[in-house]
Amino acid sequence: MFTGIVEELGEVTAVEELDDSSRFRLRGPVVTEGAKHGDSIAVNGVCLTVVETGEGEFTADVMAETLKRSSLGALTVGSRVNLERPMVADGRFGGHIVQGHVDGTGTIAERTPSENWELVKISLPAGLSRYVVEKGSITVDGVSLTVVDAGRDHFTISLIPTTLALTTLGIKQPGDPVNLEVDVIAKYVERLLGADAEESAK
Repeated sequence: MFTGIVEELGEVTAVEELDDSSRFRLRGPVVTEGAKHGDSIAVNGVCLTVVETGEGEFTADVMAETLKRSSLGALTVGSRVNLERPMVADGRFGGHIVQGHVDGTGTIAERTPSENWELVKISLPAGLSRYVVEKGSITVDGVSLTVVDAGRDHFTISLIPTTLALTTLGIKQPGDPVNLEVDVIAKYVERLLGADAEESAK
């Protein structure tokens, strides 16, 4: 489990195209410290399994399903990525519950800079809007954020200078894709309420 607090802005150093997957090599000295084969690292909000580590880099295999459902398929050598290790049991819960299971991709629609922060509008795929609420939590490229405004096909977030400086959200421009993970609690509540409704109808 992750919390959406990015530890490091990493970089893709190699991409190997395989038959039905891709193998990425990524630079991240902070997140690779102590990492070993089989560990998890979130890359732009996608939970990946470490294959190899060495000299501040790690490799991870990305299956076709993940490439299709996330923006990882658009990464090339030199792309910057948000990196986060899983939360340790005695760590601080800085963000919210993040599984690293992307629900869909959105697109940055607008950026409105201000003196000390920036408002960003992101398109919302059909089917996800019911999980996004004003002042609720959402994960964008692995970053835990608070929703400012929630519309039928979009939402807005407000980015502070730290987020702009230390994550990919500071450099992405209108038209760029982002990975989205909605609050898992909302999905479980929906499922449970639906089950209750089905039982009542019997």
